[in-house]
Amino acid sequence: MPLVRIDVQQGRTPAELRKIADVVQGVMLEVFAAPPGDRYQIITEHPVGHIIAEDTGLGFERTAGVVVIQIVQQGRTAEQKKAAYAQLAKRLEAECEVAPTDLIVSVVANGREDWSFGLGRAQFLEGDL
Repeated sequence: MPLVRIDVQQGRTPAELRKIADVVQGVMLEVFAAPPGDRYQIITEHPVGHIIAEDTGLGFERTAGVVVIQIVQQGRTAEQKKAAYAQLAKRLEAECEVAPTDLIVSVVANGREDWSFGLGRAQFLEGDL
């Protein structure tokens, strides 16, 4: 059950933002095998210049169209993560015109004890999920 943060610079329409979120969710379902109905996404728009994303020495030319995706999840393999990176780059380019060099993805692992879905309870630990 991934929690996904999507950070972009201002300038996209609400429809464009929703399309990015939908593509990301599709990859979570297909590659990470997230259950249907597990959709937790936070989209944050930043003023132009408030995302500083250099190329880490890889020679990328980033644009104002940079998209940073952070996925908090549990139990995915290295192969699933690599497949997610590839699918996100492929699909976001094809469906949302996000250049692959403008895409930064970070996957963060946590455990079942690190989630509460409401009511101040640890649903994974208490057997609700």
